[in-house]
Amino acid sequence: MRRAAAAALAAGGLLLAGCGHGSSSPPTVSTASDTGSTSTLSIPPPLTGGSRGAPDWLRFGVDAARSGVFRGPARITVRTVGSARRQRIELPGTVDSSPIYLRGAEIGGARHDVFVVTTTYGRTIALDADSGRPLWVFTPAGFEGWAGSSQITTSTPLASPDRRFVYSVSPDGRIHALRLADGRELETGGWPVSVTLDPTHEKIAPALNLSRGLLLVATGGYIGDAPPYQGHVVAIDVRSGRLVNVFNTLCSDRRGLIDPPSCSASGSAIWARSGVVVEPGSGRLLVATGNAAWNGRTNWGDSVLELSPDGGRLLQAYTPTNQAELEAGDVDLGSTAPALLGHGLAVQGGKDGLLRLLDLRRLNGRGGAIPRTGGELQTIAAPGDGGVFTAPAVWREGGRTWLFVGTSSGTGAYRLVLGSRPRLESVWENDRPGTSPVVAGGLLYVYDPGGALNVYPTSSREPVATLPAGLGHWNSPIVADGRIALPEGDSNDHALIGVLDVYRVTPPEA
Repeated sequence: MRRAAAAALAAGGLLLAGCGHGSSSPPTVSTASDTGSTSTLSIPPPLTGGSRGAPDWLRFGVDAARSGVFRGPARITVRTVGSARRQRIELPGTVDSSPIYLRGAEIGGARHDVFVVTTTYGRTIALDADSGRPLWVFTPAGFEGWAGSSQITTSTPLASPDRRFVYSVSPDGRIHALRLADGRELETGGWPVSVTLDPTHEKIAPALNLSRGLLLVATGGYIGDAPPYQGHVVAIDVRSGRLVNVFNTLCSDRRGLIDPPSCSASGSAIWARSGVVVEPGSGRLLVATGNAAWNGRTNWGDSVLELSPDGGRLLQAYTPTNQAELEAGDVDLGSTAPALLGHGLAVQGGKDGLLRLLDLRRLNGRGGAIPRTGGELQTIAAPGDGGVFTAPAVWREGGRTWLFVGTSSGTGAYRLVLGSRPRLESVWENDRPGTSPVVAGGLLYVYDPGGALNVYPTSSREPVATLPAGLGHWNSPIVADGRIALPEGDSNDHALIGVLDVYRVTPPEA
């Protein structure tokens, strides 16, 4: 697993106070606008507006299918995006993922529009979206034991649909349920939940997902693929914190969490940004795995796996015919997850710079989890022939389906063409690098981790605006209510500070 770009974190006068384990006391955070002025804030902000019932951005990729398309009020247009003003909010940790957003959430007895982020060492922070002031900070128990080390997470938090809880990850392999109202941790039933027996080898890199009352978590390995570890999917009952199912992608005949040395194979990381993808309607789960052995029975390296909605059974599998070559060359298929196009189709990228069109009714060309490789409908190049380490966005508009993909070599748009043999056709491409793209208000937002946020009309390769940003890695933006939120920084720098950029269009357009 390689770095998409070098990163540099802005130094600043960040002070942290009142942040004990599970503390709801807001720390001191400094914020700066593009004018260069900086103020030190240590008290909760005043009540802000925000009506109930407006769409929220509750998880990475917006929805359980990870479409990357926000249908709520973006309130930013082609005419206004270039006037967005940037605020840099310094944080007690690096956010190498994306924020989530809730409008008019009740926190501390008042209503706030709020961004929530999780840092690489597991601190989860709720920030007022208007002022940037912290509302609460959760610091997991044991934080001092891994802070500053290579033991990290790059997972995005997830808010429950009823807006009562935020679920987050810490590098010790635990999943936490935090009350949105004050950041306090739920410690009843099985919470917090451990999803690995060896967090020093098994990393939680992907974003969390939620479907049918199950919190869905996936694990992989750390940079360098140091053994032993096995990628696995864990389904947690959100009501009780009980482990419902564990599917191990190596030694898959074994149920439950595996002690990594006890399995003869290592690897098969599930480390894509999207992690577990949920198919609309059927609720079936899709994941893609990284380098490891494959035998079509118990070991599923470099494969796309379709699991039952509860994560307990393997239903189908797709494995490229050159799986052994991919494994030998460290060319993970699982550097990205399947992107759902609708019409029973999905796209799977990979480190090899290829996009494979798959039929979800017959993943391997025949159907069923039988030991067979191949079966893709089409294989085409990703933008700039670059490896795909990002989550594509799928936008359906005017009867057409668009796929947007970012790589370290460029950004591209593809259109789905249906017929007797469906295919993707390239519409436009440029050489501007990009992390996971998102669509909001009919505009395409793509972060270049070299230091820019490019905003495009969906049909054009040329951006209508390029907003200044810091250096980064896997960070990606969200857009809602006239605001864009984008974290800066690289988890591999192992820093204890970071930055959240918030761009505001004032006044927002309806």
